[in-house]
Amino acid sequence: MSEARQRVDVWLFQARFLKSRALAARFVSDGQVRLERAGLISRLEKPAHPVQPGDILSFAHGGLICRVEIRALGVRRGPAAEARLLYELR
Repeated sequence: MSEARQRVDVWLFQARFLKSRALAARFVSDGQVRLERAGLISRLEKPAHPVQPGDILSFAHGGLICRVEIRALGVRRGPAAEARLLYELR
């Protein structure tokens, strides 16, 4: 049984942290996102890196450092209320 996974750039776009998938891909490629999984922290540099529920992402957003736990994977880029269900602020 494999756990559901999704590309980090797609997840950031669907969770409404960035306005386009291209911006999300560039954001990750520039090394601005860190992933914490099972106590290990790594800097992501590939937009295709898979993320899953339970992972914690850290990145600068709007002049603040955001630390979010992925609660669910998105199916589409929906309204803000729907996107808010995809993560929990830490």
